Amino acid sequence: MPKKTVFKILVDVLMTIALLFLMTYNMLGDAFHEWVGAAMLILFLLHHALNVRWSRAVFRGTYTAYRVLQTALVAAILVTMAGSLISGIVLSRYVFSFLNLSTGRSPARTVHLVCAYWNLVLLGLHLGLHWNMLMGMAGKFGKQPSAARTALLRVLAVLAAAYGAVCFVRRDIGSYMTLQTQFVFFDYGEPFVFLFADYLAIMGLFVFLGHCLTSAVRRISGGKRKKAHS
Repeated sequence: MPKKTVFKILVDVLMTIALLFLMTYNMLGDAFHEWVGAAMLILFLLHHALNVRWSRAVFRGTYTAYRVLQTALVAAILVTMAGSLISGIVLSRYVFSFLNLSTGRSPARTVHLVCAYWNLVLLGLHLGLHWNMLMGMAGKFGKQPSAARTALLRVLAVLAAAYGAVCFVRRDIGSYMTLQTQFVFFDYGEPFVFLFADYLAIMGLFVFLGHCLTSAVRRISGGKRKKAHS
């Protein structure tokens, strides 16, 4: 595998881990949250620098249903990530405190909250869109294909997604995404590992849904092309 591809995957993995730590901010303290957020900013910019060829081709070529879905999702992520990063700078009391920003803190808190939870969902969907490609890369390092192993992994994926759905409801994520609730509740008596695992499961749910959505779009598009040629 080319070194650049390995590096791109590493950047994406680090972004995912950083996002999960950012979602548990009250359990780890404001200073830690800000430094992870600053790292996320660097990783996000690096991710786009590594994928600049894709960005340059946005206005070229034919748009299939899958490409429309992918581009719309990337555009939405750009909006929510920008919202998180800009509002985070406004709210900063440690990393960007030298900027002395004292206005707009109240709306920044609202933007930061809603964008954070949309990032969790949208980045999960985005990862799901590329899941087949990632699994194909991982398969190069694995053993020979096995129907039994594939079936087992699919069952585990469904179970993990089901648990993620339970966590999504139990953690009241929908109310934060729609600003029905503007203050996040944390149980400080809960072990950090349980909170982290629940957010990982929620992201896993949307990775699963993104993968299913991609499969459905490609199947429908493939069916239309077959009809057009028949």
